[in-house]
Amino acid sequence: MLDARDITVAFGHRRVLDRVTFRAAPGALTAIVGPNGSGKTTLLRAMTGELNYAGRIMLGGEDLSTIPVWRLALRRAVLSQFTPLAFPFTVAEVVGLGQIRRGPGSAADLTPRALARVGLSGYANRPYQELSGGEQQRVQLARVLCQVWEPVEAGEARWLFLDEPVSSLDIAHQLQVMQIARDFADAGGGVVAIMHDLNLTAMFADSVALLAEGRLLEQASPEALLRDDLLSRAYGCNLRVSTPPPSGPYVLPQAFSQSFL
Repeated sequence: MLDARDITVAFGHRRVLDRVTFRAAPGALTAIVGPNGSGKTTLLRAMTGELNYAGRIMLGGEDLSTIPVWRLALRRAVLSQFTPLAFPFTVAEVVGLGQIRRGPGSAADLTPRALARVGLSGYANRPYQELSGGEQQRVQLARVLCQVWEPVEAGEARWLFLDEPVSSLDIAHQLQVMQIARDFADAGGGVVAIMHDLNLTAMFADSVALLAEGRLLEQASPEALLRDDLLSRAYGCNLRVSTPPPSGPYVLPQAFSQSFL
């Protein structure tokens, strides 16, 4: 279990997160949604050990602040929004960064499998910088998948933290990436994903946490959380949620209104 309690993060005098409590379970895909600037990435970075915070975060029953960095790297992998590279790496070399702990004998085995999983078979020797933004994003996903290739290892769940994993992708690859995350969770791993697309969130997430202005408004199942009033208040525009059978809920934007700001 990932259990974050009363998490507060401040940059100087500006409080970005204000006593946020969040939970995610192994075997589930938990989405974090909310408008720009609501604190989603800050919360994710606190839970991955990249930011100082007030409060307490427990990962698998251990206090996050006491877990050595090398052990944390074995238990969770992080896909950031942007991963700039200044050196002329090939795709295979980038994916290999997620396999360093496995040693040279096994590292080569996962690269083609990971690239095939993200739809990039045959890309191993291509220069990373020559790829499109969406292709680079999928290469980075292949890298983090290699880091936690087995969703459960020695009886312990491993975790994927994904910050806007479909932001640069067309609809087909959005579905592909979300299915990869779904499969990881179904195999017993934990997935925490920052999402902007509420419809994809409704399709794939087990639990959704809605942030606004650095605070948690609610965390619940998609069916319970995706409500007209709550979403309209959080995003500052009129939104309508519908549930035609046999699908789950989907969200349609209505006219923009200043009254929700």
